[in-house]
Amino acid sequence: MDFKSKIILIYGPTASGKSKLAIQIAKKINGEIINADSMQVYKELKILSARPHKKEYKKIKHHLYGFQSVKKNFSTGDWLKLVNKKISDLKKRKKTPILVGGTGLYFKSLTEGLVNIPNIPIRFRKEIRSLHKKLGAKKFFSKLKKLDPQIKNQINSSDTQRSIRAYEVKLFTKRSIYDWFKKTKSNYQQIDFYKIYIDFPKNELLLRIKQRAQEMIKKGVISEVKKFNSIKVREDRTSTKAIGINEVNEYLQKKIEINEVIEKISIKTRQYAKRQRTWATSNMQNWIKLNPNELNKFLKKF
Repeated sequence: MDFKSKIILIYGPTASGKSKLAIQIAKKINGEIINADSMQVYKELKILSARPHKKEYKKIKHHLYGFQSVKKNFSTGDWLKLVNKKISDLKKRKKTPILVGGTGLYFKSLTEGLVNIPNIPIRFRKEIRSLHKKLGAKKFFSKLKKLDPQIKNQINSSDTQRSIRAYEVKLFTKRSIYDWFKKTKSNYQQIDFYKIYIDFPKNELLLRIKQRAQEMIKKGVISEVKKFNSIKVREDRTSTKAIGINEVNEYLQKKIEINEVIEKISIKTRQYAKRQRTWATSNMQNWIKLNPNELNKFLKKF
């Protein structure tokens, strides 16, 4: 296979070694790396987002890392516009684009196109979430099926996020979310992509997550959160959702000890990794599953 003509995509749960793999591949095929992680775009969240170190930038050129202010929201649509330009630029320079990250929606927008649903007011969305909480998942899903019959066999009743999204889209736009999907189209052919999903064994991944939380403390995450607090970011900004901010603030307020900060960050990160794996199960069936223990064997393909 001519890997150099492809757009290489690398997805996996947090702490699975995606960045390391991307660098190894980039060295072999004259590639450059593009960020596909929604938190690594923020310049003030270097440690919290586990952004690649500057020494990695010297080895291989990296794009779309740490360029956006935490005071501003950065949408999937914003990312897709920048990424399309970067891919075009790299192709002109005979470089292979290697997209790496853990934000599934970024990859979906690239490979399938971005659903152009109108912005739904936050107040409206909060009402739907309150309804879900009040009814519970089972009753909410029954109500959703009556509201939008198209979702039958498309969404699992236990998938809270997708159920709520389908409900709010139908209620606000008067059209099924699947009608919006039908009008969506990618700028690329599926043959343009080489898709890799790092399927890390669960127990090993949990250990790596704990180690990462410990490393964050050593690298100075407490200072990073202090600086973040001083910026006075609005609560509705995406950056405020970064794992570790609330936990470190509890420590700064003397509510918990440092070992509890590590434990709480580890738990939140494990939960996030589980959601990433669930996303892959639902949306990445045709991706190449890579066990990290077979990494050297896999790299010989390049």
